[in-house]
Amino acid sequence: MTTERFETSREIAASPEEIFALLCSPRGHVAIDSSGMLQSAEGDTVRGVGDEFVVHMDREPLGDLPMGRYDVTVIITEYARNAHLEWTISGTIQPPIGHVYGYRVEPADRGSLVTSYYDWSRIHERYRQADVFPVIPEAGLRATLGILARTVEGKHHW
Repeated sequence: MTTERFETSREIAASPEEIFALLCSPRGHVAIDSSGMLQSAEGDTVRGVGDEFVVHMDREPLGDLPMGRYDVTVIITEYARNAHLEWTISGTIQPPIGHVYGYRVEPADRGSLVTSYYDWSRIHERYRQADVFPVIPEAGLRATLGILARTVEGKHHW
């Protein structure tokens, strides 16, 4: 496979501020997850690069690796308030894998254009040889954007 990055966008009828507030909430990540792996989260609202929070995970919904339940630490790698959030994870598997996830949010006619991406181009060579990437399919990013839209447009609380 030559593609090492997925990126998909969706216009959402909510302001960049509303969307970014959800994206900076550890519980917001759980609320919009389409994979079924994110079970719960602990930590403070993200405010900048280097911030961290813990997500309690369950790999069973993917049905690919018998990892069961485990925790990961989300580490913010890029942050621009109301515009861009990117993170990597560290957890059970060491050294850290090196893949990143992110959102870009920009004003649009209906509210905001939200772009979700997943990039595994810089993963540690040990994991590249395992040939298990991408972990999340591109359709998973699109589904999460759909859940994000439903959540912020419906003013649900996370």
